[in-house]
Amino acid sequence: SEDGNGRAVNENVYETLLTRDAAGELQPLLATEYTQVDDTTWEFTLREGVSFHNGAPFNAEAVAFSVNRIVDPATASDQVNNFATITSAEAVSDNVVRILTNGPDPILPARLNMLMIVEPGHVQADPEVFATTPIGTGPYKFVSWDRGVDVTIEKNPDYWGEPGSIDVVHYRPILEESTRLAALQAGEVDLVFGLLPEQIDSAPVAVHRPGLEFPVILLHNGPDSVLADVRLRQAMNYAVDKEGIAEAIYGGYAVPADGQVLTPGHFGYNPDVKAYPYDPAKAQELIAESGYDGAEIVLESEVGRWLKDKELVEVVAGQLAEVGLNVRINISEFSNYLDILFDPDNRAPMIFVSHDNTLLDADRTLSGYYSCEGTAPSYCNEAVTAMINAARTETDVAAREAMYHEIVKTAHDEASHLFLVNIENIYGLSERLNWEPRLDGRLLITEMSLK
Repeated sequence: SEDGNGRAVNENVYETLLTRDAAGELQPLLATEYTQVDDTTWEFTLREGVSFHNGAPFNAEAVAFSVNRIVDPATASDQVNNFATITSAEAVSDNVVRILTNGPDPILPARLNMLMIVEPGHVQADPEVFATTPIGTGPYKFVSWDRGVDVTIEKNPDYWGEPGSIDVVHYRPILEESTRLAALQAGEVDLVFGLLPEQIDSAPVAVHRPGLEFPVILLHNGPDSVLADVRLRQAMNYAVDKEGIAEAIYGGYAVPADGQVLTPGHFGYNPDVKAYPYDPAKAQELIAESGYDGAEIVLESEVGRWLKDKELVEVVAGQLAEVGLNVRINISEFSNYLDILFDPDNRAPMIFVSHDNTLLDADRTLSGYYSCEGTAPSYCNEAVTAMINAARTETDVAAREAMYHEIVKTAHDEASHLFLVNIENIYGLSERLNWEPRLDGRLLITEMSLK
């Protein structure tokens, strides 16, 4: 699942062919080495002597099954966009597998850091059982799931790699922020994520680092949109006080986004593109030049899914009103909000989203939010879309990076989005837990220890 709670468990139970270290560099995991055979074929040599938690052998058949399963439309995986270039996989021998793509895909290795390897027999025996009892090759084994109450995993005694030092882990869903903090203070839990900035001083220990979560507002630039005039979209970017938002809403645990939905940790980030400065007078000037007539501009949003989403949307709408824009917020229940977000035929002029890109490659963000063919197409520039598609198959790393820099610069200048802030991930820890947060936000139990 793409859901953060599911990942927190699955990333300790399942493994991938390649992984990223804490600094974000790709490293071998279930694959020990790989080569690119030709433009559309990659070959992976697999680690030997590895078993699944049920004793079944890990081998090339299991990898081919896992890859083919995720790209099969019948699986209807919510992660399929991450693997859209893959056509199939085949076992060459017991410990060599080939993965085929529909064109050159230079970031296939990065994609495989997200593709978890499953045990074929377990999946085929009963899909319902498979969905609720994960069996992987990882350092922790699934024990039990009491829905809404607790998921328990325990150390895998037969793990091929460095075992964790913690024997048993319990995951408890606690939806309410103040209840989470109280459980941490009482010693009932050792780690909470999504700690509020104002709770930091009350936590036994708090750690934070810049994350990959980008709240941003999609701006519809189509010819029939109230925001078709580039000056109006630029005005919005000048009208919003990013520094003030980072301080007032996130307690300083956020930084203004650099005029792009990427951070320096992403391949394709353009270091020369910076945030629009806060300049309400400039905003008013551009609005006047655009001939804006006071027409209503709807800002679609949801509440409660992302940190401080309601407060953020309200402050942004207020600052847009101050420069003379007639913005109305429409709050929808989450499933209705998703229908609005993914509706290509009736584009709302403004949609609040929060985007996170753990692939650490610009392709995921640009193809989703900068392309006319994206999952949520608001900004559309045919030349930019063509370049995004070309970059996806460009195997010359420097050429590909230059294309991304140009895409980011063009979209910034055309105010493709209302760029806001990049949020730090804040975690509360018990006094007894040793752990450093990662750039990708993964909660790997093998990286934790108890004092």
